[in-house]
Amino acid sequence: MSQINVMLVDDHAVVRMGFKMLLESASDIKVVAEADSGEQGVKLYSEYHPDVVVMDITMPGIGGLEAIERIMARESNARILVLSAHEDSVHPKRVLNAGAMGYLTKRSAAEELIKAIRTVASGKRYLEASVAQQMAIQQLSGEQNPVDVLSDREFEVFMALAKGKTTNEIAETLCLSPRTVGTHLYNIKQKLNANNSAEIALIAMRSGLIDP
Repeated sequence: MSQINVMLVDDHAVVRMGFKMLLESASDIKVVAEADSGEQGVKLYSEYHPDVVVMDITMPGIGGLEAIERIMARESNARILVLSAHEDSVHPKRVLNAGAMGYLTKRSAAEELIKAIRTVASGKRYLEASVAQQMAIQQLSGEQNPVDVLSDREFEVFMALAKGKTTNEIAETLCLSPRTVGTHLYNIKQKLNANNSAEIALIAMRSGLIDP
């Protein structure tokens, strides 16, 4: 099997180091680049053109979702595998819609990550079984998740609000002006028919996006 060049995108250096050691234990995988933000991931992708990008989605700045969209806009055949702590069915649906080819949670076994990278490198989709099951159940039940109406940026602001972050904290994390965050907040409330942060947190809980 030919060598698979991988780029890791995660804002935690210790996490990247762990994954690098794990991946390079496989004879056919080499980590050629590491990025600590979505912005850097987009920049390094253009420099290295890795076979597979292993991307976290919750990061400061533009975040993983927007980074996926920017990479896909530049290179439509980019192969991106999302490795995330989120175990709901909403995040996988969003990243797959954005163009990612796979989704794995960080609690999955080491062998599964290696298998997922090989699968995505060969041009096939890879979804962790429990995530795929959740998505299938939601689809079969015909349930429309209320947060599906939000844009990707609104969804990021929504998640931050649900976790109790203030407008200024969100502005700093996402590199936006407080005024822009305020506009997103207004739109989120309108779309979800929510009056305040408590109601937003409740919607996130009911959607399985945060723990009760």
